[in-house]
Amino acid sequence: MKKILAILPVSIGGRLTTSSIIDGFRQNNCDVTVYDEIFDEMTDELLDSDYDYIAGYDFSGLKIKIDNKLKMPSINYFSDDIRSKTSGPEWEKYLEYLNEDDNYTFYWDKVLTGYETFKNIHYLPHFVNFEIYKDLGIEPEFDIMFAGRLDTDYRLSFFEELITKLPHLKVAWYAIERHYDDARKRAQYPELIDLCYQGFIDCEEDMARAINNAKIVFNMNSQGISSLNYRTFQTVACKRLMLSDYREELALFEGEMPYYEDFSDLIFKIENYLEDKEAYNKVVENCYNIAKYSHNSKDCTRYMLKVVSKN
Repeated sequence: MKKILAILPVSIGGRLTTSSIIDGFRQNNCDVTVYDEIFDEMTDELLDSDYDYIAGYDFSGLKIKIDNKLKMPSINYFSDDIRSKTSGPEWEKYLEYLNEDDNYTFYWDKVLTGYETFKNIHYLPHFVNFEIYKDLGIEPEFDIMFAGRLDTDYRLSFFEELITKLPHLKVAWYAIERHYDDARKRAQYPELIDLCYQGFIDCEEDMARAINNAKIVFNMNSQGISSLNYRTFQTVACKRLMLSDYREELALFEGEMPYYEDFSDLIFKIENYLEDKEAYNKVVENCYNIAKYSHNSKDCTRYMLKVVSKN
């Protein structure tokens, strides 16, 4: 049985992604100790334990390994640009260590992976735990859901226009409170932001319930070049319809996942899929089957363990 020290990071997106990685290790019969960067205190006893690997999101695990002179190999899953402060404020300090023999990098974006030359870098799209992200059999309260920042003028105006163009539909938006406050201050219609805002989510179970409570989730991917964000796989696992902006890695869904080309196309597809139940159910079922086969936490973490155990 492999013993793993897993680092649960500060960022909300990172915590959700890491939770599925931790779940996957446990599904593969690993003994996982979790260190939570928000709530736990790092102790000598924790660091002195005999682990086979330390695993983290972005640079979180590697930082703890280097700072504490730990000897075990590291497993580092990135769904932020490695060469950017989005992956950590000290990314430049720890970047060189990704090229060492016992540090393994798994990168979610195919194009960005192709640009890198680290010894142990591997392309691995997002994956989720299908035991948590699943159809809960509830009748959705909302027609549309969006989760994430409205931190640019484009995103905020896009979201506000969507609400005003579809006044007959119920829209839910989830984000941390400071992003809500920021969006509300900048909004043309702050009352609409108030109407849609449903709080923030930082655990898998709550996110699964939120997705189940909407008929359609739409994405505005911001990180990477070709990749699909974590929300994509959460949504299809819950058997809800994902409408994504165009990304090359929509090819992972073999032409089954619909995408929108522009604002008008998004409006058209939302109204069409809400009206056409047969088309909705076909897309949902096909995307679910593809994701369950190729993007489940048990198989994807087994691949990670296979890679790191070869050396």
